[in-house]
Amino acid sequence: MNIFTTLITQPLANGLILFYNLLGHNLGLAILGFSISLIFVMRPLTKPYMNSMKKVKDVQPFVNKLKKKYDKDKLGFSKAQAELYKQKGINPAAGCLPYILQIVILISLFNVFTTVLSADTSAIDKINKLMYAPLKFSDTVQLNTKFLYFDLTKPDTIKVPGLPFALPGLILILATLAQFVSVKITSPYITAEEKVAQKTKGSADDMQVAMQSSMTYMLPLMTLIFGMTFPSGLALYWFVFSLVNAWQQGRASGWGTLTPFAKRLGLQASSER
Repeated sequence: MNIFTTLITQPLANGLILFYNLLGHNLGLAILGFSISLIFVMRPLTKPYMNSMKKVKDVQPFVNKLKKKYDKDKLGFSKAQAELYKQKGINPAAGCLPYILQIVILISLFNVFTTVLSADTSAIDKINKLMYAPLKFSDTVQLNTKFLYFDLTKPDTIKVPGLPFALPGLILILATLAQFVSVKITSPYITAEEKVAQKTKGSADDMQVAMQSSMTYMLPLMTLIFGMTFPSGLALYWFVFSLVNAWQQGRASGWGTLTPFAKRLGLQASSER
């Protein structure tokens, strides 16, 4: 067992199974409870990144003015931007390391869920290799993978008679919508960038903005497409993660184009306190 497995994958796998035992041997509830707990445990890691993004967003109007001023002088713009960030006390790299660690944890969680949600006959053996002694299963145990209307080891899809392809299920659709909301929160920033790019010469800014805009739809679309091939337990986790991530992002940097809706829910006020 390598150090990555020992330090990250194994504790995560044991945490999931601990919730499974505590919540009546219901893997769906275990994924929900474990995911929410893990997100808030990781809050100290995500907070520096969120704060850094908020500061960068606050000075974006000044950055846009610098883009207009220096136009094609990329070196001059870079120096002016660095000086601006220094004056405003912004360190763009402040939240990078915690965010990278968060990505490492997400990759490890993917491996954990893939192992736990494996539908083959050796699933318990694979799980036991990650378990601490008190949480190991006997060889005859079978995990309860039924949750609501679906099996967590199978994709969340619905087969409709007469259609040659399956349709995405409810959890997968919710995960896609939550991902879309998370990305959409940054839309005002992308719109502002687009206006500046149109006024500056050269294609570099245009290409950057086009890529940012395309991600608004590409990320949710990827969630939907890949989610139709992965175990639905992963879709359940991704729904919870995307939903809470959108909430945290909205509180940290504003609700973007979702502001009217956020006001009705009383969320924006809480983000301004």
